[in-house]
Amino acid sequence: MSRQGREELVVGIGAGAAGFSDSFGGHERGGGPGLATQDMVLNIGPQHPATHGVLRLRLTLDGERIAACEPVVGYMHRGAEKLFEVRDYRQIIVLSNRHDWLSAFSNELGVVLAVERMLGMEVPQRAVWLRTMLAELNRVLNHLMFLGSYPIELGAITPIFYAFRERETLQAVMEEVSGGRMHYMFNRVGGLKEDVPAGWLDRVDQATAAVRSRMPQIKDLIFGNEIFRARTRGVGVISPALIEAYGVSGPIARAAGVDFDLRRDEPYLAYDQLRADGVLQVVTGEDGDCYTRFEMLLDQVQVSLDLVEACVDRLRSIAAGPVNVRLPKILKAPEGSTYAWTENPLGINGYYLVSRGEKTPWRIKLRTASFNNIAVLPEVLEGCVVADMVAILGSMFFVVGDVDK
Repeated sequence: MSRQGREELVVGIGAGAAGFSDSFGGHERGGGPGLATQDMVLNIGPQHPATHGVLRLRLTLDGERIAACEPVVGYMHRGAEKLFEVRDYRQIIVLSNRHDWLSAFSNELGVVLAVERMLGMEVPQRAVWLRTMLAELNRVLNHLMFLGSYPIELGAITPIFYAFRERETLQAVMEEVSGGRMHYMFNRVGGLKEDVPAGWLDRVDQATAAVRSRMPQIKDLIFGNEIFRARTRGVGVISPALIEAYGVSGPIARAAGVDFDLRRDEPYLAYDQLRADGVLQVVTGEDGDCYTRFEMLLDQVQVSLDLVEACVDRLRSIAAGPVNVRLPKILKAPEGSTYAWTENPLGINGYYLVSRGEKTPWRIKLRTASFNNIAVLPEVLEGCVVADMVAILGSMFFVVGDVDK
């Protein structure tokens, strides 16, 4: 058995492989008189470096070509949706920020927006702008992770050190305001946990300026590499029709020319004002390949840094005041239902909340971006060679916890 452990390799060659074929359900291919060959069934995962966690891909190979791909999910399933039902509206925030651990603040945001909508609650203006700024900082942190990790799939290790340098710069200000590096737990129903520390906005300005000044280094390091271009251009092309059929969203959809972004098309928080001011720009591509998907991340980092700077300027003009609403000791949402969706870093994240007037939700259905990003893989991988599979999988930008929930 190889070091990768659980990989299963089933190969049958020649006329003597008939019994082997019957045992493993192989698919015989004509190989001339007296010769029959079988497809190879290859498991990538559920523990494999290319799968970024416990995702399993069951590939059927015809030589080096992928004849079929079956994503097998659920190895990391924690039953988050059922856990929501036995915790009150304050406690569910700690669950919501963990399914996509690279987008923790954005996950928290979606669930508190749903509860606030049910309550008809108006959040203080200062909290609205702080939420918008923190959501964009979280978006940059998410994209920097993929900007650093994806080149590793193609054999380049250097970019991750540059990307993590920028992540640490921004993590410092996120940690200062929330106390957390990964699961921030800074959102509350009605606003935020507390106001930001004195001088924090100046430190955000310094951090964003430093990251912006060094982003060209990452761009030159990756996009200036001829091997990276050869491995990604024209590889893993997804059409707009396929995007629509599978509900793929976020950078992957926009790379294929699908011009859709909830921040602009159905604004929430302060995005409507940022759109009116011309700061919010939606970046799209045309080719829909691995190269363009990766390029989307780099372009969106620049847009998010613009949004952070605009939020900082606006917050300096807002008088000091409350950042949350005083809540009753026992918080109950009125009977009814609502759906709150947000433009998370990886795509559309939605919470369908149903209440029966109790302190706990009767039902919360979670729509995650990563699940749809993985669902389209069988269509994209069919006909590709195995070497391109790794490049395509890494460009689909998913988090396994976000797939399994």
